[in-house]
Amino acid sequence: MFTTRPTLQGTFGMVSSTHWLASQSAMAVLEDGGNAFDAAVAAGFVLHVVEPHLNGPAGEVPIILAPAGGEVRVLCGQGPAPAGATIEHYRGLGLDLVPGTGPLAASVPGAFDAWMVLLRDHGTRTLAEVLKHAIGYAEDGHPPVERVGETVETVRGLFESEWTSSAEVYLPGGKAPQPGVLFRNPALAATWRRLIAEAGEGERTGQIERARAVWREGFIAEALVRQSARATMDTSGTRHTGTLTAADLAGWSAAYEAPATYDWRGWTVCKAGGWSQGPALLQQLALLPPELPEYGSAEYVHLLVEGCKLAMADREAWYGDAVDVPVDALLSEPYNAARRALIGEKASHELRPGSPGGRTPVLSAHALRVAAGEPGFDAMGIAGAGAGAGAGAAAGAGEPTVARDGGTRGDTCHLDIVDRWGNMIAATPSGGWLQSNPVVPELGFPLGTRLQMAWLDPGLPNSLTPGRRPRTTLTPSLALRDGVPVMAFGTPGGDQQDQWQLHFFLAVALRGTVRGGLDLQGAIDAPNWHNDSFPGSFFPRGMRPGSVTVESRTDPDVVAELRRRGHDVTMGDAWSEGRLCAVARDPETGVLSAAANPRGMQGYAVGR
Repeated sequence: MFTTRPTLQGTFGMVSSTHWLASQSAMAVLEDGGNAFDAAVAAGFVLHVVEPHLNGPAGEVPIILAPAGGEVRVLCGQGPAPAGATIEHYRGLGLDLVPGTGPLAASVPGAFDAWMVLLRDHGTRTLAEVLKHAIGYAEDGHPPVERVGETVETVRGLFESEWTSSAEVYLPGGKAPQPGVLFRNPALAATWRRLIAEAGEGERTGQIERARAVWREGFIAEALVRQSARATMDTSGTRHTGTLTAADLAGWSAAYEAPATYDWRGWTVCKAGGWSQGPALLQQLALLPPELPEYGSAEYVHLLVEGCKLAMADREAWYGDAVDVPVDALLSEPYNAARRALIGEKASHELRPGSPGGRTPVLSAHALRVAAGEPGFDAMGIAGAGAGAGAGAAAGAGEPTVARDGGTRGDTCHLDIVDRWGNMIAATPSGGWLQSNPVVPELGFPLGTRLQMAWLDPGLPNSLTPGRRPRTTLTPSLALRDGVPVMAFGTPGGDQQDQWQLHFFLAVALRGTVRGGLDLQGAIDAPNWHNDSFPGSFFPRGMRPGSVTVESRTDPDVVAELRRRGHDVTMGDAWSEGRLCAVARDPETGVLSAAANPRGMQGYAVGR
């Protein structure tokens, strides 16, 4: 089978990420004797530098890790809502939705602490050793990918008129970052150099703990709180101050959890719990019938699209950082047998959450409105797109989009690593995008905007609640075969993540092997698709009932049959759907594999 790239194979170490500089930095750590977890931390900080439109240190990162011989665990790098982030406060400001930008949308930053906890507990390198690559690219410069400059140009007016600290970093001399021209962020490099200095010398674990304290209570915390208190123009069209305080930062730490899991045909797929959208992939597996249609056929695509609609309707009704998210019931066979029976020959245009355990689903008022039909929504979550929405959505599904009024949606990064000892990790860094909030002048990076995913209606699993995590779209995956970790994978893409990942996983599971190993690259390259038949997670939270966007490489007969079945099909570009990364390990032979997405021309796998 022809693929855009080979599925890499070797025995020393494999890395796949959404940017070649992050992949190679991680590989450099492995070559220097570090393990997969050291390499992941180094790559994570490089991604902050080279993909600043997709993630930042004050964003989030859910991590799934499988230490060699140990248990699979989730490390939650998603911070909660600050103590002052109450529904009453936001409603009192005249808001119906949390703004998509600005300090009101900022949760407690989670990414930095999660990377530090991972390094402390599972790594072997020092703070300076894992940060040196990021410092080098920020201080000495790197040639940015096209999308960085394109994103900056889209918010140029906002940066120059309102977010002037961002203009200082991303419009030096009035010019946006350009490919082939070194771009630098000296303020970010200086932040990490000062952090290392204040963490001091001595034993590695103690140094990491002191660095965590600097972030939570030292000069970094002080600068983040000052920034939150600055009145900032956001997507509401008004300047607002945020709610983040010193106590919020000092009181939160990244923590480990057991994964949510589902067994399917000898595989066990591991995801983050009901505070993420991770169980939606597991639900989609649970909804599959015992016998599947031919891979890639219209019936196959129809089945997966309709199953996704049901799982995402349940996400809307039941997922959130609540103690009673009924994940077990949502994954049970009796429940999914009943849900499976709802899938007919025709495409559904309804939002149909189920009733696990006989409980009555409750949806936000906004979700009910958009499910009834809201005009002017495109798949990127920007209102006012009009008749051309479909084409625009298909052209860049999952990529950052910025409206003329400064309304933004950022995207995400991903990385997967497996080392020669069998340690395996999948991580999906996101948030803290350059278009999310103004750059904190003293630090070189902005606050995040993850609170935009919480509702301002009380009584919902995902209602804005102090101390609770907003439900996130970030959803790395790790798969076991007969109880042994075999594959780590994931993708950027917001609400599309657990659609594209399901299609990838099934392609791996159903289509065989290459060179005696899993055909990772073939599964990544296969034509992909997504639907938007559920309320989006990003401001302004719209939906397109009955929609499905497919790559133009899709068989025309499949497209015609989907339309006959009532799907509102949008034809996207040939390589526009899905941006997966993956690594794998054969537990019998020790052979390692890796592959990366060719779409966008920046994801890369390396290894030997």
